Amino acid sequence: MAESSKPKSGGGCLGKLLFLFVLAGAAGLGTALFFIARPQDLTDIGGYGPGLKAAPVREMTAVLKNSIDRGYPVTLTETEINQWLGRTLAAKQGGLLAGQVSLERVWVRLEDGHAEVVMERSIMGKPFTVSMFLRIEQLQGFKRVETQVHLDGGAYHASIPKPPKGGRFGQLVVPQGFLLLVKPAYDKLVPLFREEIRLGFEEMARIKIEKNRLVLDPRDPANAPSGLPQTF
Repeated sequence: MAESSKPKSGGGCLGKLLFLFVLAGAAGLGTALFFIARPQDLTDIGGYGPGLKAAPVREMTAVLKNSIDRGYPVTLTETEINQWLGRTLAAKQGGLLAGQVSLERVWVRLEDGHAEVVMERSIMGKPFTVSMFLRIEQLQGFKRVETQVHLDGGAYHASIPKPPKGGRFGQLVVPQGFLLLVKPAYDKLVPLFREEIRLGFEEMARIKIEKNRLVLDPRDPANAPSGLPQTF
């Protein structure tokens, strides 16, 4: 009598393993979507809150021009930058940003070594945030200091340099490659602040982003008076 053939277990194990991978992927995707849908906490940003509109606002273009013309460093606090952004964007978004009715505010959070530009939107009456990290690198060129702006906030961990952190979708920190989804919206902001960008990032010899403040110095490092703190 011939022996009955026993079913092989290899196919069943492979199917179970594949199912676990799919289940883990679905759980990860669901968790990511949950944190994306939740707006990040903005209460730690300088200038956030009801007192923003009542505070006096410096004319940013004049401040930067005076710094460059007279050759002295200027420090802009996070609160001052957000006060100016609130007033300026409210006056200008009726033009280029007229179609983006969901845009509520643009905020800047300053950390040691990088800045975070946050767009606060309203979708169907509910808040939604996206952000982009900016990191400044300055190199001494042949004639002058060259400033490069990198769209990242550094590495996730010292032992994992790539991919760098690009920004946040809601509360979720996303890799740099995901910025392709939001970069067109940020590109539309550039024409609104073209003069301030030129003065603050192209004309300044030294730029340093610190916690809650931005330090700008138009003086060439080689010509800076001795004894003064170096910001380059």
